[in-house]
Amino acid sequence: QSAYASAEVNLDVNFKNITPHKLDGDILLKTINAKIDTTLMKKDFNITLPKTSFVLNLDAKLHGDDIDYAYKLNSNLANITSGGKIIPQPLSIDIKYGVDIQELAVLQPITGAALRGAFKTKGIVLGTKKSMLVKGTSDIGGSDTTYKVALKEFQPQSLLATIKGAKLQKILYMLGQPNFAKSDLDVNVKLTSLDLKNLAGFLDIDLKNGFINSKDIKTTFSSSTHVDLKGKNIEYKTAFLSNLAKLNSSGSVEPDSMKMDLKYSVYVKELALLKPITSADVRGSFRLNGNVVGDKKKLLVDGKSDFASSDTSFSAVLNNFKPASLKASMKNLKLKKVLYMLKQPHYADGIISLNVDIPNVKSGRLKGTVTSSLKQGVVDSKYMTKAYEFSSPMSYTSFDMKTTTTLKGDLADTKVDFNSNLLTLDIARARFNIENASLLSDYKLKVLNLDKLFFLTERHMKGSITANGELKKDKDLDFTAHSNVVGGVLDATLHNDDFHADMKGLKTLEILDMLIYPKIFKSSLNGTMDYNIVKEKGVVKARLSDGKFTKNSVLDLVKKYGKTDMYKETFKGDLNADINRENMLASMNLKSNHSSIVTKNTRLNSKTKNIDSKIDINANGNPLVITLKGDVNSPDVGIDAQKLIEKEAVKAVTKEINKFLKGFF
Repeated sequence: QSAYASAEVNLDVNFKNITPHKLDGDILLKTINAKIDTTLMKKDFNITLPKTSFVLNLDAKLHGDDIDYAYKLNSNLANITSGGKIIPQPLSIDIKYGVDIQELAVLQPITGAALRGAFKTKGIVLGTKKSMLVKGTSDIGGSDTTYKVALKEFQPQSLLATIKGAKLQKILYMLGQPNFAKSDLDVNVKLTSLDLKNLAGFLDIDLKNGFINSKDIKTTFSSSTHVDLKGKNIEYKTAFLSNLAKLNSSGSVEPDSMKMDLKYSVYVKELALLKPITSADVRGSFRLNGNVVGDKKKLLVDGKSDFASSDTSFSAVLNNFKPASLKASMKNLKLKKVLYMLKQPHYADGIISLNVDIPNVKSGRLKGTVTSSLKQGVVDSKYMTKAYEFSSPMSYTSFDMKTTTTLKGDLADTKVDFNSNLLTLDIARARFNIENASLLSDYKLKVLNLDKLFFLTERHMKGSITANGELKKDKDLDFTAHSNVVGGVLDATLHNDDFHADMKGLKTLEILDMLIYPKIFKSSLNGTMDYNIVKEKGVVKARLSDGKFTKNSVLDLVKKYGKTDMYKETFKGDLNADINRENMLASMNLKSNHSSIVTKNTRLNSKTKNIDSKIDINANGNPLVITLKGDVNSPDVGIDAQKLIEKEAVKAVTKEINKFLKGFF
């Protein structure tokens, strides 16, 4: 053999009789300066040992067939003692033993077990080859432990063991696990058969005075588990109780086939307390109970819950412990309670229902449908007005919604029908590709009454508007909108942050009517708008053609006093605006054969609602200058019309123009 160890050996052998069955003699063995060759152990067995020295003593006395001995091995790895009487033929044993390991970690290269800490045990071995008994005690985990093992032909047949007062934290340390909890541990084991194919007996495990070590959460707990071993079948009942949750489970399991028939229940009084564990920022109570039935090939898991005061149930099938199919139903789910659980503001109320039927949940092979509905929806207008700082209260808004999603392969096609007293939204197909997370959706949107959007627009309007288009999200975001509005066509696109709109044939009279402005100018408008929604900068360019003024009090006075009839003239020109965040710089240049209306660098601030504008009107060679300054809702109006009309009429015209302009602002 290789020299795995070196030592000086003293051996004394003194036999008076070496006749079999009549042996009479002594054997005394001692080692000095004994060391293990750690280099050779590493080379031959790939075992890395610390520097190891040992002392071995054996004192044996032989009388007839009896051997009385005392054995002691002391080393920095372990101390082992043994002594008693052995009869080799037929084998009969009556001995004592003791094992004292100061640090289990140093034995890991030999045992392959990631254990640490100290370990002690002592006991007796008594009996024959046909029937042998091992009894012992230990202080494992700081406990008072006793055990008794019956062997037949050296094979374990039965086991009795009790562990009292063990400390969970010491067990965790010994197993190399983090010290995440403290508890007193009691175990009672009675196994009348250790045949792996025919186990019999019971096991009781109790944890008391438990405490989870966490700075973020104070958790106390206790648990009790009873296990009955019946051949290939294991029956159990377990209960876990803490200030966070209650868990209960019972049933039977066949380890070989993993056939099982289990019941479970979960009750969490306050989900918010679990955030340090789950990382989920939710709150409220939660209940769940159900069954697990089947085997490894096909396992059925079902359950019922009162999530957010709903009537929720589900049934899932697992093949080889991987999800295969899913059915779920959720009724009378209160939106108010869902928002509360998710720690969201009270945006709205409503009742949600959900049905899920997915015969195949395998990735890439999805097949099934998901339908949902929301009824009796009402937006919390008071909260929304305050949260979004609307200048006027949000109007009462009720709504309902239905969705149907069809799953096929990696695709999920969803149909949406959303209705409210403000607007309707219909989506015939929103296709989501699960593999690459892309989305392609159509839509049709209709605002039923524009005036109900006053809280957003801060402008009274009348009529309705309809738009349709497409939304695409892949690497880029693309959005299109088409609307037949105010007698013309509006087409818009959004590519990531860049918005572009084309306006064709819009009728100014219809625009003025929608905005509830005085309908003084009839024209056709064509133009474009380009705007970056991140930079909040853009440009509007428009062209007015075939413009005619309609009857209004201002031009009636101009006609009366200035002897100029602007109703007969046809105007055309440009309308441009530069937008820089809340600031707008606008210009307009309208011309006819004899007259013009021009404004340059009109400044309007949408945040402060201030305007600064000068409008130059040339009526057949006669100038009229109007200035607007201050609050857009009540600007200071200045008029210079002395060259157009007689001095005595200026006051009357000024009064009429003031009244007229306030119709716009």
